[in-house]
Amino acid sequence: MNSLRSALGRARGLGSAKEGVEHWWAQRVTAVALVPLVLWLAYSIARLSFAGHAAVIAWIAQPWVAIALVLTLFATFYHAKLGLQVVIEDYVHGGFAKHAMLLLNTFAMFVLGAGSIFAVLKIAFQG
Repeated sequence: MNSLRSALGRARGLGSAKEGVEHWWAQRVTAVALVPLVLWLAYSIARLSFAGHAAVIAWIAQPWVAIALVLTLFATFYHAKLGLQVVIEDYVHGGFAKHAMLLLNTFAMFVLGAGSIFAVLKIAFQG
């Protein structure tokens, strides 16, 4: 059945086209931040690949290393949360399932990120 409403009338109330810009920018900023951080981490892991447990703990306990690791973990888990959110919004249909998956995504990324950052900080402060 054809509606007598105009295209503008049908589009009103469906949300602003600007609402995804912040999400898009956050994903791009975290991606750009992760480039040097992941390169640094890969180089460091390769350099420490034959080091013992004590050497790795001593490396993590250095202040600048701990800060860089925390930044890497935060950016990684936030970027993953944003990316999975887009996948869920695009491919999960149905109100309850979509909302449940979005909630699970946010919760899982928060718990995994917080646990990882806690581990780094515990090593950094206790050596």
